[in-house]
Amino acid sequence: MLISKQQALDYHNGPRPGKIEVTPTKPCRTQRDLSLAYTPGVAEPCLEIQKNPHDVYKYTGRGNLVAVLSNGTAVLGLGDIGALAGKPVMEGKAVLFKRFADVDVFDIEVDSHNPEEIIKLCQLLEPTFGGINLEDIKAPDCFQIEEALRKTMKIPVFHDDQHGTAIISGAALLNALEVVGKDIGKVRVVFNGAGAAGIACAEHYVRLGVKRENIILCDTKGVVYKGRKEGMNKYKERFAQETELRTLAEAMVGADVFAGLSVKGAINQDMVRSMAPDPVVFAMANPDPEITYDDAKASRSDVIIATGRSDYPNQVNNVLGFPFIFRGALDVRATAINEEMKLAATHALADLAKEDVPDSVCRAYGVERLQFGREYLIPKPFDPRVLMWEASAVAEAAMRSGVAQEPVDLDTYRAQLERRLGKAYEVSRTMIHKAQANPRQVVFPEGDNEKILRACHALVEEKIGKPILLGAADVIQARALELGVSLEGMQIVDPATAEHREAYALELFSLRQRRGVTLHEAHTLIADRNVFGSMMIRMGDADALVSGVTQHFSETIRPALQIIRMREGLHRVSGCYAMITRKGEVFFLADTSVNIEPTAEDLVEIALCTAHMARRFDISPRVAMLSFSSFGSVDHPICSKVRRAVELLHYADPTLIVDGEIAADDAVSPEIIEQQYPFSALKGGANVLIFPDLASANIATKLLAKIGGGEVIGPILMGMSRPVHVLQRTATVEEIVNVAAIAVVDAQENDAYAHSRVHVSVEPELVGED
Repeated sequence: MLISKQQALDYHNGPRPGKIEVTPTKPCRTQRDLSLAYTPGVAEPCLEIQKNPHDVYKYTGRGNLVAVLSNGTAVLGLGDIGALAGKPVMEGKAVLFKRFADVDVFDIEVDSHNPEEIIKLCQLLEPTFGGINLEDIKAPDCFQIEEALRKTMKIPVFHDDQHGTAIISGAALLNALEVVGKDIGKVRVVFNGAGAAGIACAEHYVRLGVKRENIILCDTKGVVYKGRKEGMNKYKERFAQETELRTLAEAMVGADVFAGLSVKGAINQDMVRSMAPDPVVFAMANPDPEITYDDAKASRSDVIIATGRSDYPNQVNNVLGFPFIFRGALDVRATAINEEMKLAATHALADLAKEDVPDSVCRAYGVERLQFGREYLIPKPFDPRVLMWEASAVAEAAMRSGVAQEPVDLDTYRAQLERRLGKAYEVSRTMIHKAQANPRQVVFPEGDNEKILRACHALVEEKIGKPILLGAADVIQARALELGVSLEGMQIVDPATAEHREAYALELFSLRQRRGVTLHEAHTLIADRNVFGSMMIRMGDADALVSGVTQHFSETIRPALQIIRMREGLHRVSGCYAMITRKGEVFFLADTSVNIEPTAEDLVEIALCTAHMARRFDISPRVAMLSFSSFGSVDHPICSKVRRAVELLHYADPTLIVDGEIAADDAVSPEIIEQQYPFSALKGGANVLIFPDLASANIATKLLAKIGGGEVIGPILMGMSRPVHVLQRTATVEEIVNVAAIAVVDAQENDAYAHSRVHVSVEPELVGED
């Protein structure tokens, strides 16, 4: 995937610089809280830890805290750029630890090239951390540092550049050899790259069953052979062979496996063709492999290839390793990450790849099916099962090998792992993954807007949708050039010169001639981009419309309602937001956008549409009809309206889990419902919240986002016969992408709805949503 310089800088710069923050796990809102969090209350756990040092895991976060430590001497493909310049990488590592395994991280950048200083620093920091992940330290210093720390420290120390690649590629190796039916004890393996990763991979492959004498190691000087003096060290010497081979090309003749941890273009098609039948090629150089997937496949049809890239099958990505390895190690308080634990991680990944892949994972990658074989050797990073399989395997190996200080029951532990991240962790991408399965044409009336152009670039790049930009071609092209955004994969349509302009005007006149629109006015109105875009949807020239980043809500939705209209059977359109809390809980809030004072009948439509939207996110709806009272505690017209809506909902959809009227805090508190309202259907708490009016819904949503720190997806417009979504004027590029993905999924489901041109409905009252 191509990422521009500006995209990368924007991602790291805003809205808050960097990628990580510290979030307290205890409240600190009152004087009492302050006295507990700090002096005098904090003295009590200090004294307990003094008496029993193991209590540090009981009273502090040490048991879930890892240091990502680097001196910046071997950062990605950038080389020795220094500790400070390497900080974004270490923060990125922290993000991956947290996202994939819920492990907390402090990144530590050390301004030293002296291995002894780094060793001493880590030893002094041992009381702070539950483990240390060494990162981007050049060879051979990294070997010396890790070896010394493993001997002297009682917490796990793991150099991911060495062992991460070894563990994941080792899983791919086991499965590739199984696919082609080769004995691991007999295969010949050629390594290109004798740095930290290359040496570690070779050693790990030996532990997996490759014979050391069957490995040829190459570096920038050629084959590592017995008696070679130039560029040697004790780590390379372990793989020096008695051989006449001197070049990489010579070594690859007849080889079964190539493992590249070197540089772009290190091998060519002729070298791949010289390998044994059914060759296995791991071209793992980043960001560009030793040979591309396409070139390797073109060289011979029987090749199995893995790379470090996400846009090809079999991505060897270290994120499949370190988060889950540390998760397992931390949870049993392991004193080390030993070879048994690394082997367990490899075998867990290899075994998981042979399991039936859930549909949710296939949807996440925009494919109908993932099946063990040449194109699927190792699991995908976003497969939630990796956490359960790998972390539990590592924990089990730690217990078996005697380094676990706190053994766990594995069945109980697996259940804990499953609950750690929760269902919400995949929600924000659910619609994008569904959209990728069948991208549709999305028209953007604000085609020359900067945020729209950047969002459309992402839509094309991630294969989410096919953008149609409305506006003058020269203006759009100039703006794109200025932004450095490619227009490849996008269609530009200028309403002023479009070939369908006349046909659209005639259709508009036919639609609106009895609503005061003359033929002349229809020709004038069609120049309005929102009108033109809506007509494209009506006439089948586009599948969905997304607009509003430069306009008021009513200016965007009015043409859509007049031209596209509502879904058959509905009397109102409405809007909702998906809200993901910091705890990972997911809620759907409605109506946040359209209906100021909905009737009981309107609330029924809003609830049914929002419940349907929750199901699109693969969430089973539990609907709470909100008020300022719970179950008749107050006699007021608003409460009566909500109670009436609940009665109508039970009639409209008897299968829907819905209850009310109920106060908002009661609705989202399972314990309150269980204790005070055992008769309620909302067991486990509500996840769809229907407000009695627009004011309360809109205010609550914005406060939750701003003050509560919730992540919102939306606004999502519901009830249109064809997909139309209205953006907030403050929408970010990411929010535009999310809304566009929802529009694409709407279009995918559109066949289930009646066509708007045969349905006549009353246009609702319009309000602002900015």
